[in-house]
Amino acid sequence: MTRSGTGENMLDSKALLAYCESELDALVQCLRQAVEIESPSQNPAAIDRMASFFAQEFTKRGGKVQLLSHPGAGSAVLAGFWQAKTVKPILLLGHLDTVWDVGTLAEMPYQVRDGRAYGPGIYDMKSGIVCGLWAVQALAALSIIPSRPVRFFLNADEEMSSVAFREELLAEGHGAAAVLVLEPAAAQGALKTFRKGVGEFLVTVRGRSAHAGINPSAGVNAISELARQIPRIEKLARPKRGLTVNVDLIQGGTRTNVIPELAVARVDVRVATQADRERIETQMQALAPIHPEAHLEITGGVNRPPLERKMARALFRRAREVGRAMGLDLKEAATGGGSDGNFTAALGIPTLDGLGGTGDGAHARHEHVILNELPQRAALLAGLIATI
Repeated sequence: MTRSGTGENMLDSKALLAYCESELDALVQCLRQAVEIESPSQNPAAIDRMASFFAQEFTKRGGKVQLLSHPGAGSAVLAGFWQAKTVKPILLLGHLDTVWDVGTLAEMPYQVRDGRAYGPGIYDMKSGIVCGLWAVQALAALSIIPSRPVRFFLNADEEMSSVAFREELLAEGHGAAAVLVLEPAAAQGALKTFRKGVGEFLVTVRGRSAHAGINPSAGVNAISELARQIPRIEKLARPKRGLTVNVDLIQGGTRTNVIPELAVARVDVRVATQADRERIETQMQALAPIHPEAHLEITGGVNRPPLERKMARALFRRAREVGRAMGLDLKEAATGGGSDGNFTAALGIPTLDGLGGTGDGAHARHEHVILNELPQRAALLAGLIATI
């Protein structure tokens, strides 16, 4: 007998959890295989290997799989389940790429210590993808048919601002009823209901070179101009409302006896709301030279919009209900980093983030997940899929 997941009261959450717990060894073995396929951003061949692995795993579970190719980024993976339905699907987002170069495994091999599994990319975010696999497997094993189709989109360059497959990502988001993001959980397993938008501006100052000893007044010092612009830029921040502005990198000059004709600064911007995104972009573009003969050029902007809490509120309430039936007391958290969920939330699609593995150390050498909590995350995903 099949059961349709039309509400929390009809869902046997404890059965989902029990099934996922019984599958822990197989889940961990799959996770280890994924971690040991290194997949750094900007390495298309490595990304292709990772995409092929997960494509095979989706196919094993009855998914209809499509690989999308990009010469500079490698392959993204689309996988669909229960596709005969005519209603909008639930979209699960993940990414194949990591920040770790090929060869990192030699220094940071997969290993288990004190109930934690360590390895490059295990927390951010291969454990989340593996939990997604076991979520659909659990539903199928217990004959629970979701009310909506399920689609996975595994991006190839999320760590590099999701440029290669941005169009495809937005198309998938437009067509979804809800988005569940498989990024790692926040501290203590909290789900992420708010993410700041992320941007970068390039501030280029052009002056005029001259001999620093013979005729310095004939020059226009680009470094001096940039130094005067930095306090102006920093004053645009409004940290109390989540708008931060940081000059992270400066470059300029050619040698010690030449008045520098060029100076460049890279400015990191984080915004909490779409209104602040528009405000900071307008203010940065309005910067004007202080020296009358200097020229100022501002490029860039906010490339990842904020995931505002209002877009996650209803899904978080549902997740709390599903989790409570499994004995979990889920909390919510905010983060300054971005994910592909920022894009779908900005489209007006309900989006809940942080549904992947629990642990710590994203982008750090102590990156790890807590093994005995992975079945909980897979079961939670399965429950959400079944009740949306």
